[in-house]
Amino acid sequence: MKAKPTQFRLTHPDRVMFTSPPITKRDLFDYYLSVSDRMLPALAGRPISLVRCPGGLRGPCFFQRNPSPGFGDAVKSAKVGKNTVVYIEDLRGLAALVQMNVIEIHAWGAKLDDIERPDQIVLDLDPGEGVAFKRIAAAARLLRERLRKQKLESFVRTSGGKGLHVVIPLEPKADWDTVKAFAHGVATSAAKEHPGEFVAIAGAGNRKDRIFIDYLRNGLAASSVASYSVRARDGAGVATPLAWEELPRIKSASQFNVRNFGARLRKHKRDPWAGFSKLRQKI
Repeated sequence: MKAKPTQFRLTHPDRVMFTSPPITKRDLFDYYLSVSDRMLPALAGRPISLVRCPGGLRGPCFFQRNPSPGFGDAVKSAKVGKNTVVYIEDLRGLAALVQMNVIEIHAWGAKLDDIERPDQIVLDLDPGEGVAFKRIAAAARLLRERLRKQKLESFVRTSGGKGLHVVIPLEPKADWDTVKAFAHGVATSAAKEHPGEFVAIAGAGNRKDRIFIDYLRNGLAASSVASYSVRARDGAGVATPLAWEELPRIKSASQFNVRNFGARLRKHKRDPWAGFSKLRQKI
């Protein structure tokens, strides 16, 4: 049975987290509650990094990877090498994050119970100035076909900002170095074959009128925005899993946001990434 908002402690529920559109801390929690059934199975037990905005977007925000006082026992911690990471296991943990004014949640590419072997690859299509969203969508489809030639199925989501993520589920067999090298190979080969569309070298100057295939999110301790996470920027865009068939109808990477996501859930009752976690494939 879905939990009710009143079951969780939420101080300052009327705090304005976004002004455009106006979204309060209560609104933010209600959103995360509404997507928890889809968000938590992939997020639970996975190290996370957080963007916290104690005064909403009007005040300073900061990126946090390590535990700190105030989260309570619903936000767990664990040692990974010399570092201490945070993670959650359930809706109590998700509620505790919102209580501590977390807006964005970023996830590692492996779960704690098998931290040395990633279970996914994320290729972040990061557009430079002058790149229309239609080109980003076409680039995602091109990558999908390239991966299919290597017997790999992939999934797509909006970033909630400017780009798209092509995500490849993996059976956790290969180590981080192997996975990152594979992602790098995909990026560099695509850039070599389509130099007018892609670049595989970071830097705003390199991706002018082109799309940077960011493969760097596939190393130990690297992270990418989690599916269904809200973005800490005007518009309150949501990183939204899509079905490949609907991609041609998407107008922008921030099309879905906290305010309109309820309508999407009512229209698309089936999870567009159904089967993601059960797909067994190796690089």
